[in-house]
Amino acid sequence: MILPREQIPSALAPHRQRGERIVFTNGCFDLVHSGHLLYLQAARSLGDCLIVGLNSDRSVQRIKGPTRPVLPQQDRALLLDSLRFVDYVVLFDEDTPEQLIREIRPDILVKGGDYRPHQIAGASFVTSYGGSVVLLPYIEGKSTTAIIARICETICQTTATE
Repeated sequence: MILPREQIPSALAPHRQRGERIVFTNGCFDLVHSGHLLYLQAARSLGDCLIVGLNSDRSVQRIKGPTRPVLPQQDRALLLDSLRFVDYVVLFDEDTPEQLIREIRPDILVKGGDYRPHQIAGASFVTSYGGSVVLLPYIEGKSTTAIIARICETICQTTATE
């Protein structure tokens, strides 16, 4: 379900009442690929409810540059929402998900292995109340940037031979 931020408390209340472990991760998820799928599936396996914080278009542009995202936020949100192992998708406009993490108070905060513990926004907050931070292994060769580069190479080669 794609959730507006103001609906987070009411959406999570039943999960908390049942004692479920809430897992949070975040990212741009531009051009969702198999690396994203494996990562999200692994994140979901750590708990009972997976919330994905999704960078807004403006946030992605500030982080990745003016040519990104390739897909607009509503498309990226819809793609993530269609995955059976994603329970909620929440857009955020800030450069980091720190404030969103404070609103959600997840039991488990997950990031990919390309991060170091000191680089993870919200990590110290989550551990301050007994939550845990989990780094999942980075999957080599699976990145949106690499996919975009391959597409550009293919188009340039095709155009040059025509």
